[in-house]
Amino acid sequence: MSYNLIPKQDVEKAKFNELIVHETAQQVIKDFAGFGMEVTFPDNLHYAYDDLLQQLTLLVGDLLHNEEEKLSALLYQIDLDESKFKEESDRSLHEHEWLSEMILHREFLKVLTRHYFKDHPEKL
Repeated sequence: MSYNLIPKQDVEKAKFNELIVHETAQQVIKDFAGFGMEVTFPDNLHYAYDDLLQQLTLLVGDLLHNEEEKLSALLYQIDLDESKFKEESDRSLHEHEWLSEMILHREFLKVLTRHYFKDHPEKL
């Protein structure tokens, strides 16, 4: 997923910003809780991405197999276009793994966008 508003170097740098990582985890926890699913905050911030991804992969896999309507509503809440993910799916990963990565990346971009425009109001 590309993101043209924020310079790529800023996106890459933000992946190591503890505040951004923490807020991304909180965004994921909030969005999934709204659909009755528990995601816990990782114990070690250094491994937060992998930990969150593993949790999301299990939840998304279950939704794909048992509750597609709930998954569609979750994707809408997160602002991921369901038709887009189906056409762009990376066939080397299982669908639930790929979708989990897309969800986590989208949540990260939401947090990053809020911070970027707070720090750069002239870009609005």
